[in-house]
Amino acid sequence: MSTPSVLFVCVKNGGKSQMAAGLMRKAAGTDVEVHSAGTKPGSTVNPLSAQSLLEVGVDLTGEQPKPIDPALLARMDYVVTLGSEAQVGTVDGPMFENWDTDEPSERGIEGIERMRLVRDDIASRVDDLVKRLRDR
Repeated sequence: MSTPSVLFVCVKNGGKSQMAAGLMRKAAGTDVEVHSAGTKPGSTVNPLSAQSLLEVGVDLTGEQPKPIDPALLARMDYVVTLGSEAQVGTVDGPMFENWDTDEPSERGIEGIERMRLVRDDIASRVDDLVKRLRDR
């Protein structure tokens, strides 16, 4: 059986999709090929996202926001968008799903505490996806 592949996508590829990719790499190791991209990539990874991941042993050092590579997109098994703002054109092949993640800022929670809540929400979704990929 081939190694399953996942592309995580958000708008800027500086926060949620980077978090999901880092958490997936930690949870699945080499069992899953993992990528992230943005529909309109920013210039840097969100420092609070990176800090919140370091707290759980995930290091984003060296990661940079990048656009969606059409060739990569076409060969993925799964494409996961994080938030409804990230719109990816449908292509034949990958299974698509959207994760409308927790948004603590809507409850007045900001800063590192916001990122920890977002991280934990994404981590639980990643764990579920890893289980589904291993059970397929």
